Amino acid sequence: MREVHVRDAVGLRLAHDLTRIVPGEFKGRIFKKGHVIQEEDIPMLLDIGKEHIYVLELQPGELHEDDAAIRLSRALMGDHLTASEPSEGKVVLTSEIHGLVKIDTEALLMINSLGELAVVTRKTDTVAKPGDTVAAMRAIPLIIAETKITQAETLARMSAPVIAVLPFRRMKVGIVTTGSEVLTGRVEDKFGPRIREKLAPFDAEVLGQKIVGDTKENIQAGIQEFLNQGAELVICTGGMSVDPDDRTPGAIHELATEVVSYGMPVLPGSMMMLAYIQGVPVFGLPGAVIYEEITAFDLFLPRILAGDKVTSREIAELGHGGLLK
Repeated sequence: MREVHVRDAVGLRLAHDLTRIVPGEFKGRIFKKGHVIQEEDIPMLLDIGKEHIYVLELQPGELHEDDAAIRLSRALMGDHLTASEPSEGKVVLTSEIHGLVKIDTEALLMINSLGELAVVTRKTDTVAKPGDTVAAMRAIPLIIAETKITQAETLARMSAPVIAVLPFRRMKVGIVTTGSEVLTGRVEDKFGPRIREKLAPFDAEVLGQKIVGDTKENIQAGIQEFLNQGAELVICTGGMSVDPDDRTPGAIHELATEVVSYGMPVLPGSMMMLAYIQGVPVFGLPGAVIYEEITAFDLFLPRILAGDKVTSREIAELGHGGLLK
């Protein structure tokens, strides 16, 4: 770049965006990269402390920050995302849908470890609504070696997509509530309304709720009935403690083709169970779901409704940050 005094800059093009900051009032771009300086621009340039501007003179193998950010965004973004135009060297990715944010955190770490690049995202497995910002990225220097972007593109291809949003499915859900005290009407059912409340934002279709006794056979019959109706998710509530007459975990375990976890390093909700029966996810929910605002159930429900497979390793990793309350 070539430095030019602002009073000699009329007719020249800006090499980069210029920002104005008025504390408490305004922060934003006032001159865009490529703007042709006019005589009337000089007072404003001086007001923001710009006595000199820079004329862009790229050498072979160099990229301007805007072009670097555009290439970076194209390499990293997956489905259901929209990229903004670069502003002050930054490109922002926003969600097009109500869905689950998925970030390849290992790839993200490798790209940010290259240096001179900054890619910032929402936390993976969180929920995004249409228009929500999911990620933002930029090159740190105004001019960056093209090889740095090429390295990032190569890493992105190895694990594409690095950043994506998965759509939620309109799943058919069956609810099986365990407890003779609920079955006989001695205790009012609190689980059914609570589960429907949790499912409502995702537009899930509740096939129904079966209230069963405390026997393993009754619990299994309730689960199987919903599976026969085409349920894509079964939620069992109650009977999840270590008491001898709490038989829900055993009932699920016998039917399951895969038990991901019974108990997890998350509080509240550490006694939750997640299993799969021929590919259909089945939750066993403890009583904490009724009276705690956020539990382990809230961490995993969006993933399940997006069709995202949960592994036991991912559950084990939640010990760090799993204290929700």
